[in-house]
Amino acid sequence: MTLPVARWTMATFRQDPDSGALVVRPLQKTKARRLACMILEEEAQATGGLLTVNSVIPEGKGLASSSADLVATARAVGQALNVEMPASRIERLLARIEPTDGVLYPAIVAFHHRTVRLRAVLGSLPAMGVVGIDEGGSVDTVDFNRIPKPFTTADRHEYARLLDGLADAVRRQDLAEVGRVATRSALMNQALRHKWSLDPMREICREVGGLGVAVGHSGTTLGVLLDATDPAYTHRVTAAAQACSELAGNVAVYRTLSFPNTLYAGAGLPVPV
Repeated sequence: MTLPVARWTMATFRQDPDSGALVVRPLQKTKARRLACMILEEEAQATGGLLTVNSVIPEGKGLASSSADLVATARAVGQALNVEMPASRIERLLARIEPTDGVLYPAIVAFHHRTVRLRAVLGSLPAMGVVGIDEGGSVDTVDFNRIPKPFTTADRHEYARLLDGLADAVRRQDLAEVGRVATRSALMNQALRHKWSLDPMREICREVGGLGVAVGHSGTTLGVLLDATDPAYTHRVTAAAQACSELAGNVAVYRTLSFPNTLYAGAGLPVPV
């Protein structure tokens, strides 16, 4: 499940036929380089160029930084070559690189991250604030997805119910239910990627009147969800940030994105791309 927030990656690609080589900045963006090479090969473009990737999304934290880098790269290279880069093509290319988040869609979506394909567009929600912390360290996406999943048949059924419940909550614009589902999913994920601060964060959420706690399931981040339309929002954000600072010493405040023109679909009903 995606929760789009106002953090971005920007990529630019400038062709240089005379160079004969692809240069990527910064150098550590090796996945973006691999993707750009794949697109150039598909388009029979031997041209070199400069790919620059700028991101304000922390890496290795479960915040889809790699996914954002790759989607931005695909679109930048496609635009420079004047070729179409629909979602279906981006998914096909990214599936050859690593498990990927559904950040290429302007909506809250259910996404099969291992096979890199859309399950359903759920829609959009009113803006929320997310007051988050980082437990430290980093998680490699590829390594994480190789870990055997300890979930039982009963767990799988509960996840299915949570997905149905979230889809219904998005349709009804029910932020309280969204927070409940997010918290339950975070608790279930403890068996796979334990977060020591989840219980203290749940207590902070209760103290400040938050909606629930969301986690980067494959990362190190947690956040208290707050209704940005609440008249007491500023007070709640301030109180949550203070409590989070005392807990972990680092605080980030995110704002979720709303997409009022998003097509709604039921959970499990794929949307053609």
